[in-house]
Amino acid sequence: MYNLAAKYIEKKITTPPNLGIILGSGLSEIADFVNNPIIIEYKNIPNFPISTVKGHKGRFVVGNLANREVIIMQGRFHYYEGYNPAQIALPVRVMAQLGVKTLIITNAAGGINPKFKPGDLMIIRDHINISGINPLRGENDDSLGPRFPDMTNAYTPELRKKMHSIASKLSIPIHEGVYSLMLGPSYETPAEIKMLSLMGADAVGMSTVPEVIAAVHCGINVVGISCITNMAAGILDKPLSHEEVICTADMTKDLLRNLIMNFIEQL
Repeated sequence: MYNLAAKYIEKKITTPPNLGIILGSGLSEIADFVNNPIIIEYKNIPNFPISTVKGHKGRFVVGNLANREVIIMQGRFHYYEGYNPAQIALPVRVMAQLGVKTLIITNAAGGINPKFKPGDLMIIRDHINISGINPLRGENDDSLGPRFPDMTNAYTPELRKKMHSIASKLSIPIHEGVYSLMLGPSYETPAEIKMLSLMGADAVGMSTVPEVIAAVHCGINVVGISCITNMAAGILDKPLSHEEVICTADMTKDLLRNLIMNFIEQL
């Protein structure tokens, strides 16, 4: 399935990308800075899912960004949309077929750590997957990776260190922490957030983990950034909404773009 999609994209582009970027809810603006962009709508790619969530444009943008050849996902896929883990991981496997060696993955997340506030950025150090879903379930494709990939350093330490260094040079305050996957689409209950906090989670969201597992399986280096768009249920006495997520992500987009573009330049 990923081979057909990769071959379709190969015919549309001129230079193979070596860097992939997945943009979360409300964070798609970075793709607007790609030079000579080639736009590939998901709906036109064979066997490809379609983004259905507000804030996800549903297309690849391929071109040059900060002097690197990139392929950017403007819109990702989620389990709550009805897609299975293999479909969620499909774009990462396509990226691997196209030659991507490094993946920058972003998301909008709810803050669990009481030291966080909306608008903060968090480099993902590790993740917790209690969802029970895994894109590697089923017969293993040995051409992609091993049956039992090691997840010890799923978020590449060297890339995390570089991201911290760049944030420091740019005077961008940034946290590092553990991201937890919950399936959604309902937001978590206060009791669930308390459980995740006791387990060591600093932020929670409905994406990223299946894509990271697929990337590690394919041998791709990963660096992840969560935009803390709201505080999770029970942290503050206020209801949660997707509108707040999009609004906060929009306010943070310039900071995140500056960080990512400087990071790309120094890779």
